[in-house]
Amino acid sequence: MASMKAVVKIAILIAVLSSVSACSSWVYRIDIPQGNFLEQKDVDKLRIAMTKEQVIFVLGNPVAANPFDNDTWHYFYALKGGRGNNFEKRLVVEFKDDRLVDISGDFEKSADFDKPLDI
Repeated sequence: MASMKAVVKIAILIAVLSSVSACSSWVYRIDIPQGNFLEQKDVDKLRIAMTKEQVIFVLGNPVAANPFDNDTWHYFYALKGGRGNNFEKRLVVEFKDDRLVDISGDFEKSADFDKPLDI
């Protein structure tokens, strides 16, 4: 009789634990965005020889400033999804003599990138 009660208790415990673990998929987990959200249409507005102020107007301020190299700016965006779907994008903007000379990263250069705005 005592062993039967123990078996029933163990069966109930297993049932409760399995239902609790199934409930964890019901818990809402928020997405956590960090950095500068950029789209290709924003990057397409960049042109060679733009000033730093013009780049800030188009893209916003970079994520982190490097006190040792003010001519290379890093834009980074990461989205940590609540369901594990993570997303990252990077853009590196390079200047020489306070003028835009190159971009690299996860975005394509536009066909008009090498045409300065003055022309």
